[in-house]
Amino acid sequence: MKKSCAVTIGFFDGVHRGHRYLLRQLEEIANANDMSAVALTFDHHPKEVTSGDSVPLLLTTQDEKLHLLANSFSGEVVVLPFTKELSTLTAKEFMTSVLHDKLNAELVLMGYNHRFGHGGGTPEEYSKWGKEAGIKVCHAKALAGEKVSSSIIRNMISLGEIRKANAMLGYSYFMAGKVVKGKQIGHQIGFPTANLMLPKQKLVPACGAYAVWIDLPDGKRRGGMLCIGHRPTVEKNGEVSVEVHIFDFNGDLYGESISIDFIEKLRDEQHFNSLEALGKQLTLDATIAKAIIRHSA
Repeated sequence: MKKSCAVTIGFFDGVHRGHRYLLRQLEEIANANDMSAVALTFDHHPKEVTSGDSVPLLLTTQDEKLHLLANSFSGEVVVLPFTKELSTLTAKEFMTSVLHDKLNAELVLMGYNHRFGHGGGTPEEYSKWGKEAGIKVCHAKALAGEKVSSSIIRNMISLGEIRKANAMLGYSYFMAGKVVKGKQIGHQIGFPTANLMLPKQKLVPACGAYAVWIDLPDGKRRGGMLCIGHRPTVEKNGEVSVEVHIFDFNGDLYGESISIDFIEKLRDEQHFNSLEALGKQLTLDATIAKAIIRHSA
């Protein structure tokens, strides 16, 4: 017979410090009760089903989220398809048909201020429904200090407040993408860039220039500066592009995938009257970025 488990439920976008605090509590409870620990998550954001057009851009893709969970949680991660049918289940129905019948859960640890099931419920109601389903319901402790949530972190990143976002995440916000052909403007002014194509659902920070670390395909890690924006100096009404200049690097990365860790925002996006003026600003940006990178190493 499958060993009974203690389970917690969440989308876990970003796997931030609050999520990891919850998962540590789950591991402790599971060990104390001789149960396996299970983190139950979903294959896509529930709002894709329940809200349609109000789906947030995400801190992590599904693969990134699962990688972070694997590195921060010793238990099993179960990915459940979030369907229209699933969204209609009440909390009691979900505890009975999914947690008890499919996962053999005997305990569910509810995250701070977290609710699940159609219509939600009060803490007392969850305990009552759990008892009826043969599941003990426990409520996790909140992470001490400033409130941490995926939505707050998304807002920080959207505003370019990278240091604050990183403090809440517990690691540097990152993006991974494939290097594609650009307009080669950077080469003309001494700052060649790699243009990145990113997953559509990934949250891109506010337009501007950033100090970053770059993980290259050969496993090496280099500092650099990254620009997000509409390239107002060279293009009118351009789409948002993500371009990174890698310090002390001359290789060809076209078609390769690289990963970017954000350290700090340098400045907002600006319009310059000439490529020469842009080049002077990039020279200043590079000096500042290198100093920031040295202190972050």
